[in-house]
Amino acid sequence: MAIGSQGKPSYLTRIAFGVGGVADGVKNNGFDYFLLFYYSQVLGVSASLVAAALFIALVVDAVSDPVVGYWSDNFRTRLGRRHPFMYASMVPVAIAYYFAWNPPAGLTGNDLFLWLVVLTICVRILFTMYEVPQNALAAELTSDYDARTSLMSFRYFFAWVGGLSIQIALLALLLRPTEADPSGFFNKEGWQTYGLWASIVIFLAVFATTAGTHSHIPHLKRPPPPRKLSLGTIFREILETVSNPSFRALFLATLFGLLATGISASLNQYINGLFWEFTTDQTALLTVAVYISAVIALIVAPIVGKTLGKKRGAIIIGALAFSIAPAPVLARVLGLMPPNGTDALFNIVISITIFDLALIIVTQMLIGSMIADVVEDSELETGRRSEGIFFAGISFIRKLAQGSGVMLAAIVLSVASIAPGMRPGMVPEAQLKMLGLGYAASLLTIWMLMIFCVSFYRISREGHEANLRALSEREKQVFVD
Repeated sequence: MAIGSQGKPSYLTRIAFGVGGVADGVKNNGFDYFLLFYYSQVLGVSASLVAAALFIALVVDAVSDPVVGYWSDNFRTRLGRRHPFMYASMVPVAIAYYFAWNPPAGLTGNDLFLWLVVLTICVRILFTMYEVPQNALAAELTSDYDARTSLMSFRYFFAWVGGLSIQIALLALLLRPTEADPSGFFNKEGWQTYGLWASIVIFLAVFATTAGTHSHIPHLKRPPPPRKLSLGTIFREILETVSNPSFRALFLATLFGLLATGISASLNQYINGLFWEFTTDQTALLTVAVYISAVIALIVAPIVGKTLGKKRGAIIIGALAFSIAPAPVLARVLGLMPPNGTDALFNIVISITIFDLALIIVTQMLIGSMIADVVEDSELETGRRSEGIFFAGISFIRKLAQGSGVMLAAIVLSVASIAPGMRPGMVPEAQLKMLGLGYAASLLTIWMLMIFCVSFYRISREGHEANLRALSEREKQVFVD
């Protein structure tokens, strides 16, 4: 039976909603980590041209977010506001993603620039048409404070698992070493097969979440009454909506969180390879350990949200997680860790990583759920439900901040004098300490700025329930009138 917006979704509904995160994980993993390398190193396009193409697509995509968010908030069909976008995007986005990794054989080198621009723009816009409406469902499937935490926990869990799984499949199954290519990274056919596999997974994930939540369409919120809209009215309403104080707090918190994520991701290989001198097998084990972290987070996040509340839970868990993350690196700088190359060192690092990453994912889940609670707070002020605009705003800042963390990571590498081609054991100890200090200090500073921004979020459990009561009274009054 479909669950109304006031009820608590069943586990099947939570899984159906959450599995949509697989598509996000797969797309983001490919575009954020591998597309630049594939086009520049494997297909021979100038790295500067690849960067330019990705930047152009990113700018176009960022502009599309508020447009799709507003459009889906005001869309009127018998399939509701969100599902038409999700159904319409599932096939085209899978096809576009496939061709992004399988360009025409006749195009080589820099001639691929225009192809890359067009395909990445297509993938990003089509994915926005799916991602923004699907995320907005979190605020429509239920208005229950704790159930929303559970919904977003499932979504983040599947996003982490999906992205990690496709990465492991690519590295372990498709990019196999040969005599001509001992690393396996230049196996063009492997990359092209990855494009096929990933596009199929994206299609199946979008289909599963769209079809799995289809029965809830009659119980979702309806669009506002038809009215004449000018371009000025549209942008005025968008600005009015995103001016909500709690949303601004989450908007800025997301910005700092993404900067920290970019630094961590960019320096991860340097820390594992040069700083800790881990082998590739040990690095692979660290990657697989993320599965354990995701499972722990899926269990812990709803408990934290229910016992501590979302804001307090995000601040406490976040502060703990972000303090622990750089601790092993600082301990190594101070000479408090076992020597590199010992089993004891690896066991300490992997244990802390599993625990700490779980806490980081819990923080992400709680903040994702907090965004859904802004919807009713804003509706009380503006008279409009704007789920699409709020989740589009978070998507927008995610894309706007993308790459900024990479630049900050480059500064850390420059200050530490880490030159290209340096191998484990060849880096002077002074430079390793500078790398560790730069890594730890930058992450700790930016993460704490994120927590500081979260502290300005105003909606508690009691506040959310008061908003629901006030909206209910308003609806009753409108009905009586």
